[in-house]
Amino acid sequence: MHNQSFQHVPGETPYLEGVRVLDFTQYLAGPSCTRLLAEMGADVIKVEFPPYGDPTRPSPPRKNGRSAYHVQQNRGKRSLSVDLTRPEGLDLVKELIPEVDVVVENYSPGVMERRGLGYADLKAINPSVIMVSISGFGQTGPLREKTAFDFIAQAYSGLMHMTGEPEGPPMLIGAGIADTATGVHAFAALGYALYRRDRTGVGSHLDIGMVDSMYHMQESAVSGPSLSEGNVTAMRSGRHYQPASPAGIFKGPESWIVVFALENQIKNLWQAMGRVELGDDPRFTTNTNRLANRDDLTVLIEDWMSHFGTDQDVLDVLEEHRVPCGPVVEPVKLAETHPHFLERGTVREVDDPVAGKMLIPGFPIRFSDAPALPDLTAAEVGEHNSEVLEEILGHSAEVVQNLENDGILYRRPPRN
Repeated sequence: MHNQSFQHVPGETPYLEGVRVLDFTQYLAGPSCTRLLAEMGADVIKVEFPPYGDPTRPSPPRKNGRSAYHVQQNRGKRSLSVDLTRPEGLDLVKELIPEVDVVVENYSPGVMERRGLGYADLKAINPSVIMVSISGFGQTGPLREKTAFDFIAQAYSGLMHMTGEPEGPPMLIGAGIADTATGVHAFAALGYALYRRDRTGVGSHLDIGMVDSMYHMQESAVSGPSLSEGNVTAMRSGRHYQPASPAGIFKGPESWIVVFALENQIKNLWQAMGRVELGDDPRFTTNTNRLANRDDLTVLIEDWMSHFGTDQDVLDVLEEHRVPCGPVVEPVKLAETHPHFLERGTVREVDDPVAGKMLIPGFPIRFSDAPALPDLTAAEVGEHNSEVLEEILGHSAEVVQNLENDGILYRRPPRN
C-alpha cells in the first residue's frame, strides 16, 4: 500500500484505503472489477483514450449526454485521458507504475505487451505490482487471441446450451453474466494476491478468463454425463428445473411465480393447495414419479394459482406454508417488490450531478465493520489529469497544460 502509515479503524476506514489501482479496462468485464475496488475505497485511476474515453460513454439511454450504463460501472474512478499511441503518453503511464499497487486490464492478450506494458515490463519497474488481465479465453492457449464478448463466453461455456426450451434453440441469458461474474472472479482473486503480496512483498499476474469463470458455474452438466459415460445428457429444460419437480416457473394470475418444492417441502405444497390427497397420488409420490408426470402437476399448480386475484395472494399462501417461492421480477422494480432490498442496499439510488437520480445495483458484499458506502461520481474524460499527475508524480500545472496542448493528454471541455 502506498499509504504506509495507514491503520485500519473499524467502522471508519474503507477496506482498500491506501491501495492505488491503474485501470486500463473498458466495456463491462474489467470495469465490473474496478467498480468494486472503488466502492471499497481504492484509488482507481481509469486510463482512457482521447477524446471519447471508454466506448460505453455514449451507450443509451442517456440524459444530458450522460450514459446510465457508464455511470453505473465507473462511479468513483478518476479519469486520466492519455494517448498511448504516443511515446510521451506511454512514458507518463510508466512513470505511474512505481506508484501503484494494482494494474487491471481487459484488452485482448498481447495488446499490453506490444505497448511495453505487459507484466514482465511492469514487474521490471515495480516488482511488487499485481497485474490483473481479464480476457475471453485467457492469456495462454490456442484461442488466447480470439475476440470474445459476453455472449461468446456464454456459448463456449455451455451456459447457452443449458438455457431455453429443450426442443427449441439455445437462448441468451438476459444479462451480462459472463462479463460481470468474470469481473467478480477477478476482484476475488485480487484480494488473495494483495494478501500474499503484503506478506511476501512479491507481486503476481492474475489471468482471469471469461470462459473459465462461466464453465466453473456448471452444476452437474459436466460431471453427470462424464460419470455416466453418456447415459445421462445435459440439456436445457425450459422453465422447469431438470432434476426435480415441482421446481420451476409457473403461470400465476398476473405474471410468473417460481416454486421450488423438494422432498422436505412437498407436503407443505399439498397443504397450501388444499390438496393433501395428492401426496397419495401414485403420479406424485416420489420425485421420480413427479418428473415423469411433470406436465400433469404443472396443470394442477397453475389451475390452483388461477383462482387467486393477484400473484401476491398466491405467494402469501405459499409463504404461510413455508413453500420456497418468489415472483419473477422486472429488474428495475425489485425495490417495489419488498422494502428488504432497499434496506439492504441491493437496490441503490444515486444522484449523478449531470444525469440526476437513478437506480443502480448496490454493492453486493456486506462487511460487519465497513464504513457506509461512499458517495461516488463518474468522471468526465480526462477530468483528473492535473490531479493525478500533480499529486502522484509531482508535475506542475504548466507541464500538464502543455501535455494537453500537445494532445498527449485530453480533457473534455466543461459541459454547458
